[in-house]
Amino acid sequence: MIRPFDKPIYVARPALPSLEEFRCGLEGIWDRAWLTNNGPLVEQFRDNLITFCGTKNLSLFVNGTLALQIALQGMGITGDVITTPYTFVATTHSLFWNKIRPVFVDIEPDYYSLDPAQVEAAITPWTSAILAVHVYGQPCYLENLERIARKHGLKLLYDAAHAFGVEVNGTSIAHFGDLSMFSFHATKIFHSIEGGMLTFRDPEYRRLFDYLKNFGFENETEVVMPGTNAKMNEFQALMGLLLLRRMDEMIERRRAINERYRERLALIPGIRLVSPPAETVRYNYAYMPVEVEQDEFGLTRDQLYLKLREFNVFARRYFYPLVPDYACYRGLVASGNLPVARRAASRVLTLPIYSDLALDDVDRICDIIGDIASRSCKWALAASQSGQADSVLALTDTQL
Repeated sequence: MIRPFDKPIYVARPALPSLEEFRCGLEGIWDRAWLTNNGPLVEQFRDNLITFCGTKNLSLFVNGTLALQIALQGMGITGDVITTPYTFVATTHSLFWNKIRPVFVDIEPDYYSLDPAQVEAAITPWTSAILAVHVYGQPCYLENLERIARKHGLKLLYDAAHAFGVEVNGTSIAHFGDLSMFSFHATKIFHSIEGGMLTFRDPEYRRLFDYLKNFGFENETEVVMPGTNAKMNEFQALMGLLLLRRMDEMIERRRAINERYRERLALIPGIRLVSPPAETVRYNYAYMPVEVEQDEFGLTRDQLYLKLREFNVFARRYFYPLVPDYACYRGLVASGNLPVARRAASRVLTLPIYSDLALDDVDRICDIIGDIASRSCKWALAASQSGQADSVLALTDTQL
């Protein structure tokens, strides 16, 4: 019998530098007594990111949500923006805070990003931009979206919160579209505790974003526009500097974990693996999503989600519910049936993946999923033979 983990295994766990490294950096912050307002570590972090991403058109922020809000404000986006219902709610919040109307269209089934055909069909005279999401770090259909945006004179923005470190044909994902937003939240593969970054095509945006994230100050006595406070601080920059050195190592660790999951889960009926990255993509293995096929697996995604918790495995239903189904958006925005997005929202489960997750623990998680599947299928077979097949949806914990 498989026993639960002694300690919770969460879907994500922040990478951390050695305590000694961080302590050494803190001593420098203490000596300078410069905590925020564009300190030397923030500047050094920006310089290192310029090298990493291969662009000087880059601005740092206290978090990704404020970065995206400021991007929309600074770029003058208004009216309608075509976007995805299958994302973290902050994507849509950033539109709403700028009084922009989100227009939700369906996603494609392979990588869960915006379906370009649906995007083009939704364009109206009120459409000003496309806001796409690199879901789970997998690149969107970049060429198709670029073609559509240029054809119709629209701005193309990417929520790249999951995609730091991803490359396409050897080029950083930061170079696509008019602008990309990256999240450096502690749950991401790379983080600065909290933090965010914008990369952009037009170099003029940098000065504008610097105004908007620092109250609109030009100098000590001049304020040139109404801004807010969204500056990164020295503590965040220190964490980011130390972890950026380990980026290749962290991606390699996650690649090994992803491969182990794929090898083991491929043997379990009813667990559908998401398409692997294209050969042209250097993926960051940010998430480990699977789809649960109820008819084959014997349980719904939600039932498996709850059963895993009994084993101290805390998977997540990313993304559920869809954004237009949240109470704060229900009735405020129009959306169609969104069949592909709804299917994904009801079936996708993201499994634990982080740099220091042991491969033995990955094997154990897969053993647990296999054991749950085996017992659920046996119960379902017995129920069907007794004429109670429909009752499989009401399985109790003791029956499993």
